[in-house]
Amino acid sequence: MSDAAQPTAAEVRAAAEAVKAALDRHLEAVENRTGDDDPAVYAAFNELAAAAEAYDERLYDRYDEVTPFEIPGVEDSLPPYAGPAEPNALSVLIRRDYAVAEPQRLLAQAQRIADLDRGEDSPEPVPMVGRSVHAALGMLFGEFEPDEIASRHKEFGLEEGDSTLWVAAADDLPEPGEWLSTPFDQADPGRVICRFDVSAVFDEDDLDGDLADGPPDMP
Repeated sequence: MSDAAQPTAAEVRAAAEAVKAALDRHLEAVENRTGDDDPAVYAAFNELAAAAEAYDERLYDRYDEVTPFEIPGVEDSLPPYAGPAEPNALSVLIRRDYAVAEPQRLLAQAQRIADLDRGEDSPEPVPMVGRSVHAALGMLFGEFEPDEIASRHKEFGLEEGDSTLWVAAADDLPEPGEWLSTPFDQADPGRVICRFDVSAVFDEDDLDGDLADGPPDMP
């Protein structure tokens, strides 16, 4: 990189001051959090991550030095919020992935649901449910709310994958049925107020960090 393209010492110093300010805001948000999923804490985390990344880049460009900080998810973070300051409506977008880990358990549970729904007065069986994973999934998700399936997924022979929840601002509540044919096409990352992700990769990162610290002291 040429000298002309390098940040000045003052710009590096300003980036360092921005990190300090972001740290203070993050601590304040944590101290005043209203729950485990407080949007203010999430927003402060993102601001701290962005400030730390900017400082790291300027420090490297100017002095060929790096920081010891590594904040997960910085590269995949959402763009800066560009929605209304006071949203009139919001959309909650949820994605949960599952693997069909035990098809026979899924089929058995779906058949049990079908038999209960049929009732004792109806002798007609529902054989398709007990043989078709496709039909079994339709029966399962038609009977239970998504949150209940998430909490009981092992009971239904499912294995959890990644999941995410986005809370996005909207100008107005859409007309009934307006987006039902394409429910996810209008998701705008720039309007996401907050998001909450669950992934095994976070646990793996924690495990890698524990291993890097060495084994725990033995009593």
